[in-house]
Amino acid sequence: MALRIKSSWHQSDRDGNEVVQKGLEEQAGALAFIAWRIALDRAKNLHGEDYLYNDDMQRIAVICEYLAYEVAVIDRMMFDKLSYQEREVLMNALGQRVGDHVQDNAQDLFGPRDYKSGFIDNLNDRLSAYAEYGFGDGGPSYSFNHYLGKRVQALMGVDQTNKWSLEQAMEIDAPETFKKVKKAVDDLMMTA
Repeated sequence: MALRIKSSWHQSDRDGNEVVQKGLEEQAGALAFIAWRIALDRAKNLHGEDYLYNDDMQRIAVICEYLAYEVAVIDRMMFDKLSYQEREVLMNALGQRVGDHVQDNAQDLFGPRDYKSGFIDNLNDRLSAYAEYGFGDGGPSYSFNHYLGKRVQALMGVDQTNKWSLEQAMEIDAPETFKKVKKAVDDLMMTA
């Protein structure tokens, strides 16, 4: 079943009054929720395509790779659309909100512990790596998507069952993820 994502703001409140424009932190919160849903869907899709996870820890790690990809895509999309200060506010809030989703879900699965700090450290590493790859009007370059594929395959392994996970992530999941993220960013940032 296709993932359906609501990616627009309500245009009025319950009394019919026009809603005040959303701030960058509110936009980041909405984008973080959407990013989590997309990353979770991509992880489920891998399983649906008969790739095997050893455990939930591996599944969460794969979700985190997709989240890092999505945050990198959003950062690159906003590069020319916001001032440096605005982009910094949006991206810091986005990273924190995505980290909150990781924390909540990992804590539900594995018990109380600080999962967010490790995710944020990993996210910063991934953003530095993605910064080395091209991103144009059409979206991420081949090497941008290939990096995602390499990261997913490193987590999934190269045994007989999972050896094609690089191609799955890079050629199928990455373009679909970009398309969904682009729609969300365009809808949320244009209406806010």
